[in-house]
Amino acid sequence: MKDKTIDYVLRTTWLAVNKMYNEEASEFGTTMATGFALLSIDPEKGTPSTSLGPKMGMEATSLSRTLKTMEAKGLIERKPNPEDGRGVLIFLTDFGRKKRALSKEKVLTFDETIKNNISTEELNNFYKVAEVINNMISNKQIYNKKEHILK
Repeated sequence: MKDKTIDYVLRTTWLAVNKMYNEEASEFGTTMATGFALLSIDPEKGTPSTSLGPKMGMEATSLSRTLKTMEAKGLIERKPNPEDGRGVLIFLTDFGRKKRALSKEKVLTFDETIKNNISTEELNNFYKVAEVINNMISNKQIYNKKEHILK
């Protein structure tokens, strides 16, 4: 893979992970997005619906569809936020907690398997590179629109 661009390696690796998780999730009648949402909801206190999107890196429309599907399947329930009457808290149902446990098991299995097949140094380098990429993107150090305006 050394002759591939960094974005190509990131994209193809993520697509492979995404496919793997969706294949696993389909065995339980769900999707990776649903599993990720289950893991992002606080199982004790619930989670404000407005904080789920940013937490998961999802657009509001995609998240809304996912939450509607989850509610229809009996995985979550929405309750008014007692601290903010305009807001809604998302809570896991008992069924949602069971599915959350399955999702967590799958994520931990993936994590453990990868860690068992690479060195701690390689993993730390991976995290460091990912952090640098995320920081550079967040700080607009790759494509600064001001630099690319036609003169």
